[in-house]
Amino acid sequence: MDVRRLGLVPYEEAWALQNRLADGRRAGIVPDTLILLEHPHTYTIGRRGTRDHVYLSEEELTRRGITCLEVDRGGDVTYHGPGQLVGYPILDLGPQPDVGRYLRNLEGCLIDVLADFGIVAGRLEGYTGVWLGDRKIAAIGVKVSQGVTTHGFALNVSTDLSLFTHILACGIPDKGVTSMAVELGTVPAMSDVEDAVVAHFMTRFALPGTPAAHVA
Repeated sequence: MDVRRLGLVPYEEAWALQNRLADGRRAGIVPDTLILLEHPHTYTIGRRGTRDHVYLSEEELTRRGITCLEVDRGGDVTYHGPGQLVGYPILDLGPQPDVGRYLRNLEGCLIDVLADFGIVAGRLEGYTGVWLGDRKIAAIGVKVSQGVTTHGFALNVSTDLSLFTHILACGIPDKGVTSMAVELGTVPAMSDVEDAVVAHFMTRFALPGTPAAHVA
């Protein structure tokens, strides 16, 4: 598996890279790939979302330096920004992809990562993502086309959580958000979090071109 750790990348640039790699993966000319990066301030509206779930006007978005885009992943509205580790797996799940299994393994990977830092997180019945009680610490929204994945997960490491107050995050009105920094009382090094994500991702998605062997 190819791992690309890219630093801060504008959302549209990263989206174009995902699509190029996904085309190459379907053609068999690139391997399974995990992209890790951060984005400048961005709100994205998924296939189940609506612009009404972003509470700022276009003028306010411009004044605050926030990009707002409609994208082709699943889910509703979310925020991406500095201090948030975003992962885009470009994986071939085979001709009959089990998307539910794939989502559970992404969640499991992040739960394992957080455990490495002493944070006990888990799933919340009826919702995707990773949770501490009713506070989401990692959002997940994916697309699977012809068996190949794009989009992925966003883990709040030291994210400015106030940016979530301007949206109906993930379309959920009665849940909160948190970050590793809030839970730990200190800011973990992004490179350490990336290292943990790579290690646990390799464990759960050990066989290139196939779904992970287990879900836990």
